[in-house]
Amino acid sequence: MPSNVLGREPSSSVADSSRPFGAHVRMSWWKPLVLLIAVPVILVVLQVLTYQVVGVIEGSDEPMSATMTPLKFLAINLSVGATGVLVVLLLARMSAVPWRTLVSWPRAFDMRRLVRYLLVAALLVGAGLGVVALVAPESPGWTAFGVSGTTVAMLVIVLFTTPLQAAGEELMCRSAVLPAAASWVRSVRPALAVGIVASGLTFAVIHGSADPWLFGYYLLLGICTGLMAVISGGVEAPVAFHIANNVITTTVNTLMADGAAFSLDRSTDAGDASLLILAAVNIGMVAFVWVRERRERIMR
Repeated sequence: MPSNVLGREPSSSVADSSRPFGAHVRMSWWKPLVLLIAVPVILVVLQVLTYQVVGVIEGSDEPMSATMTPLKFLAINLSVGATGVLVVLLLARMSAVPWRTLVSWPRAFDMRRLVRYLLVAALLVGAGLGVVALVAPESPGWTAFGVSGTTVAMLVIVLFTTPLQAAGEELMCRSAVLPAAASWVRSVRPALAVGIVASGLTFAVIHGSADPWLFGYYLLLGICTGLMAVISGGVEAPVAFHIANNVITTTVNTLMADGAAFSLDRSTDAGDASLLILAAVNIGMVAFVWVRERRERIMR
């Protein structure tokens, strides 16, 4: 009896051990379209719901206003983290593969790999922000160093929930969108190219910036983390880089907001050429991942 009788998935939907991470999922052509629509829809719904809850707690008449508060920042982080998990589970269901294969393939998830890349990423991101502070201190929108109750609350939220937010974005874009979009193409290299570009574009679009500098930076960041995932065979490297980038950057932005909550300004003219410095950090991390993974393959 054919395997697709009674609604069963064809055998091609099972993860293919002969193909690298990112090109290892096969499924019907329409399913990636469903996933690409589901990502922003789930994200927006969860953020609106959590913002409404925050509005009730804070007694705000305009919970959707752009003014950032610690609770709103918490809502953003938790909703993004939850979206990542839900999208991965959705793709696992649609493609009939275990969710673990969407995190790393064909090897198992490696925590040591994540920690190692996290340390290197922290050094690179810290160095990049240091250069920005020296050559373009006005570009990030820093006001002055200050510590208040708001600062402390923001720092606690950054420490405990920003890693969830960063991991959630990587699960959305690198664990789900990348292999889903790549499934449209059979040849491995073109499939990976399609997946990396699609995941990068998705990452840039969900950040909702109308500024060409910021949009271009988010696109580059998404493509770079996609390359990290493909090179290393899993999401440990991109998750590590994303966590280091977001935690360190948000911590600095919080401390330099003069005791207030920093603003998330992604409007037109919000970015400038100083983002090229951070872009170099992204490219540097890709180079490190390539060298490190190549060395490991040679030593085996």
